[in-house]
Amino acid sequence: MFKWLGSSGLLLAALFIVGCDSDDNSSLDGGGEAGETVKIGILHSLSGTMAISETSLRDVVLMAVDEINASGGVLGKQIKPVVVDPASDWDLFAEKAKDLITKDTVSVTFGCWTSVSRKSVLPVFEDNNALLFYPVQYEGEEQSLNVFYTGASPNQQLVPAAEYLMTEDGGGCKKFYLLGTDYVFPRTANKVLKAFLKSKGVADENIMEEYTPFHHQDYQTIVGKIKEFAAGGDACVLSTINGDSNVPFYKEFANQGLTSADCPIMAFSVAEDELRAMDVPPLVGHLAAWNYFQSTDTPQNKKFVADFKAFCKKTNLPGGESRVTDDPIEAAYFGVYVWKAAVEKAGSFDVDAVRQAVYGLEFDAPGGKKKMHESNQHTLKPVYIGEILADGQFKIVYETDGLVVPDSYSVYLHPDGNYPKPTGGPKTE
Repeated sequence: MFKWLGSSGLLLAALFIVGCDSDDNSSLDGGGEAGETVKIGILHSLSGTMAISETSLRDVVLMAVDEINASGGVLGKQIKPVVVDPASDWDLFAEKAKDLITKDTVSVTFGCWTSVSRKSVLPVFEDNNALLFYPVQYEGEEQSLNVFYTGASPNQQLVPAAEYLMTEDGGGCKKFYLLGTDYVFPRTANKVLKAFLKSKGVADENIMEEYTPFHHQDYQTIVGKIKEFAAGGDACVLSTINGDSNVPFYKEFANQGLTSADCPIMAFSVAEDELRAMDVPPLVGHLAAWNYFQSTDTPQNKKFVADFKAFCKKTNLPGGESRVTDDPIEAAYFGVYVWKAAVEKAGSFDVDAVRQAVYGLEFDAPGGKKKMHESNQHTLKPVYIGEILADGQFKIVYETDGLVVPDSYSVYLHPDGNYPKPTGGPKTE
């Protein structure tokens, strides 16, 4: 199912069988005997506004742990996950991260969704030279040696999406309504998008920008403004709304009689998992830009989807076998395997050794071939644009030819190529 390529050879992951509960760990240096455990942290919101998206990332990391434990673990150790709930509270993310690192002594942490949560924990991981695998597309403008970014950078999602909307196939849009949740990802993402749009000759009056708080529920006035903005045609919405606010936004969009034909919405944070909580038929035709869709038609992906449904049913998770996969779910899943492959390549759980072993790793993920960048902590991925179907899945209407090399800093914000140096990394006396 999973094939890992590199100087360390091939590593085949077996199917999951056993549970993730095990005895406490002893040493974490990779030198212990079989039967000992190694702890990993899982830092995702299981309550609050972001639970709609993050709970499934917890679930798929646990599935990867089950698979790895069934195949013999990592360096002879069984993985013991330590799951915490930062409850969509950004300060609590930092507190929980510190506990995972200093009290639970985890070897690595898989977690965060919003950029504000990642920004909250970043000093904790850097101060302790600990390792975080972050699985969600984000705004860029960051490169920490203590984070591996398995989601998309702006040139792997934001820019291709806007570019597609400007083409004939994408509707030939000339007016862009940038609507997002009020925090670092949407605001920085929209800086990138505005700089890109202006580089393509889009006039200022054809770019609108607006933000709402987390958990915002009343979109009547905003949708009214979008309707007026789109009245002359050639308009679209670039949506960086995050969390459960997407439900009332799309509902109000349909209530006011707007369709994808009138004004398509291109979403950057709505995928198959979020659509499970929405009335999908009125959303047909709207778009999303990701690096994976459940509809990816490969034997490996069909097996991944079936395994995730079976895992959710077996472990009595809400939704059971009706659960779906999506881009962050895939990125969270293969992140665990990237860490495992790097640990076994390094022969150690040491953070600095594992970091070096990650660079350049090539592997077959459920959605196809991917590669970790040789130096900038990010992931080479394909780019897809999908159109919402009535069954809550996406029809892929655009894809890049091969993998797109990630830019941790956007050329549209740094046209002189003067990028900041990476932060964090090994501590020196």
